[in-house]
Amino acid sequence: MSGDTLWCSDKVRSLVAARHAGGLVKVGRTARGWRQEDLGGRLGCSTSTISRLEARHCPSGLRLLRRAAEEVGVPTDVLTASLALSGTVTTRVSLDGPQVEEDPPMRRRTLLAAAGLAAPAQFLIGVDVALAGVPAPSGSAAPLDQRLTRARGLFDAGRHARLLEALPGLLGDAHVAARSRQELALARVSTTYSLLAQVLTKIGRYEQSRQAADRVIVYADLSGSPLAAAAAAREMSIVLRHQDQPAASQRLILKAAAQVEATGLTNSAQTSAYAQMLCTQAYSAARAGDRAQALATIGEAQRAARLLPEQAPAGRLFPLTPAAVALYAVGVHWALGDAGAALEAGTDLHEDQFPTPERRARMHTDLARAWWQMAKPEPAADALLHAVRASRGEVRDRPAVRRIVTDLAQRHPRTAGVRELTAAVTTSR
Repeated sequence: MSGDTLWCSDKVRSLVAARHAGGLVKVGRTARGWRQEDLGGRLGCSTSTISRLEARHCPSGLRLLRRAAEEVGVPTDVLTASLALSGTVTTRVSLDGPQVEEDPPMRRRTLLAAAGLAAPAQFLIGVDVALAGVPAPSGSAAPLDQRLTRARGLFDAGRHARLLEALPGLLGDAHVAARSRQELALARVSTTYSLLAQVLTKIGRYEQSRQAADRVIVYADLSGSPLAAAAAAREMSIVLRHQDQPAASQRLILKAAAQVEATGLTNSAQTSAYAQMLCTQAYSAARAGDRAQALATIGEAQRAARLLPEQAPAGRLFPLTPAAVALYAVGVHWALGDAGAALEAGTDLHEDQFPTPERRARMHTDLARAWWQMAKPEPAADALLHAVRASRGEVRDRPAVRRIVTDLAQRHPRTAGVRELTAAVTTSR
């Protein structure tokens, strides 16, 4: 049986459907005529280790699984599809350990029908299909990196519907490129899923975002890149926070911060990654009500940020700057219920410090939340108007921010700018 035929066979399909990753290794080993001790010798482990790996549906040692799969020729997309990442089953992390729950098809259709104005149902359905397995390639002849840059530009501009429309095909093409098993190609798949997770989180689609974040972690680990692994952990931590699992969120991001710190922070990229992990942890701690941890961590992030440039170099995975860390401090104080400290932390912030419309708008929405927390409708509305002018999607598409506009319209309909804000969140274009 040829390789292509083998990995499309009914047996392989059944193993993927059963999420039996270890069984796929056994299929590849048997096809090569190897005994377990042969594979163990190539991997430098015992026959009993190989036996346990092949018997388990989801082996605990992902790195060993990846090496074994590479050795016996399991395609990356087949391996990933077997790792409990597809279909209508999602894994939730809780204090009591992983729990698997089914997402009823009718409920999923209801969620899609309730999509936000900037995420038409047909685009979310396309995303849902892409997350149900390996997405189909688009057939585009444009270079993948160029298209990924354009997709990032759509996110930065707040054009969320266009991004959701483009991502399934981009993911399909990234999967095709990843068949080379090269570290960069695998990291690119992780980055693309990360972009999908980010936009889904932004528009409040947390269950789908969780599926995307699962794949971010797997492909980052497959790539072997420590910074990609840190980015993946951060993405999952954010999703867990939105799914009201603060303890799990903080454990994950603290572990990621420790792993980045272990690199020695010998260059600006590593320092930027470390500071980003701290910022995310500080905000998660603040949302969990842990004031001491939140303030200590954001303080440490600010000290680390002193070593960062005022403008991040192009292409940096974590484009953090001192101003970006100050903006995180605004969010931390707001989450702790201290609007005055939040506004003080943002005193010196201005649009020129942020390179993208999304970040500039985020600055204004974070300040607007603080003003609204202080029961100051006029400056809250003014800040939101500035956000709309920077990137309307940041106000229209984020449920929490849109709710402030709704509350302003209901409680303070005559406040200057409220009519314009209402129009901005009730039209799709």
